[in-house]
Amino acid sequence: MRVFSRLKIGFGMARRSGRVLRVHPKLLVFPLIGGISGIAFIATLFGSLLVTDSIRDPGVLLYGALFLAYLVETFVASFFTAALVAATRTVFHGEEPSIRGALAAAWQRKLPLLAWSVVAAVVGVIIRIIESEDSLVAQILAGVFAVAWSVMTYFVVPVIVFRDPSLTEMFSESATTFKNTWGESIGAMATIDVFSFLLALAGLALGVLTFVVTAGTGVQLLAAVVIGGSGFVFGLLVGKALSGVAKTALYVYATESTTPAFFDDMDFGGFGGSGGGRI
Repeated sequence: MRVFSRLKIGFGMARRSGRVLRVHPKLLVFPLIGGISGIAFIATLFGSLLVTDSIRDPGVLLYGALFLAYLVETFVASFFTAALVAATRTVFHGEEPSIRGALAAAWQRKLPLLAWSVVAAVVGVIIRIIESEDSLVAQILAGVFAVAWSVMTYFVVPVIVFRDPSLTEMFSESATTFKNTWGESIGAMATIDVFSFLLALAGLALGVLTFVVTAGTGVQLLAAVVIGGSGFVFGLLVGKALSGVAKTALYVYATESTTPAFFDDMDFGGFGGSGGGRI
C-alpha cells in the first residue's frame, strides 16, 4: 500500500473517531479525570525536585524521586487510558459504555498496567540521565531513544486491555502492531494533534478576545482567564479522547480483521490480520 494511501486511512480514522465522541461524549470523562490526577502528581514531581535541589549532591535521591514521579504519572495516565479503551470497545460492540464498568475493566488490568508503568519509569529515568550529559551526542541519543520507545509502546495499553499478555508480550505485540500500521497510526496521530492544537488555540483566542472586548478590568481579566483556560483544556481533552478511540479502532481491525462500529464505511485497505498482533 502506498504511503499516502496509508496516511489517508489515518486521517479518515481521526474523523470517524470524532463521530464516536459526538455520539458518546461521556468518553471525555476518562482523560479529564486522568488529567486532573496527572496535575496533582506533576506538582509532586516539582516538589520532589525542589527538595532534592536543596541537597548538595542529590544523586540517588534525585533519580529516585524522578522514578517515583514517572511511575505514578504513567500508571495514572495508563489506567484512565485503559478505561477509555475498554469503554470504546463497548461502543464498538454496539452497546452503551458505562463509566463505572470501564473503570472496573481497567482495574482488572492493574497488575500489567503497574508492570508497564515500572518499566516506563525506568526508561524515563535512563533517558533523563542521558539527557543530563553535556554533549550533543548524548542529546541526539536521548532523542532517538525516546522516539523509538514511544513507537514501540504505542499500542501497549490496548494490548493490555484486549489480552492477558506477559511483560515481554505486551511490548512485542505493541511493536509488531505499530510496524504493520505505521502509516495509519502516524496519519491518525498527526490529524488529531493538529485538530486538538487548533481547538486549544481557539480557546486561548476566545479568552484574549474576551479580555479585549471587556476593556480588561479585574473581573473581566478573571473571566478571560477562565474562558481561555477552559477552551485550552477542552482542546487537549478532545485530543486525548480522539487518540484513544482511533488507537482502539486501529488495534481492533489490525489484530482481529473486524471493522468497528462507526468505521463501517471506511476502506482500511486490507492490512488487517489475525490475533496476537500478527498482521
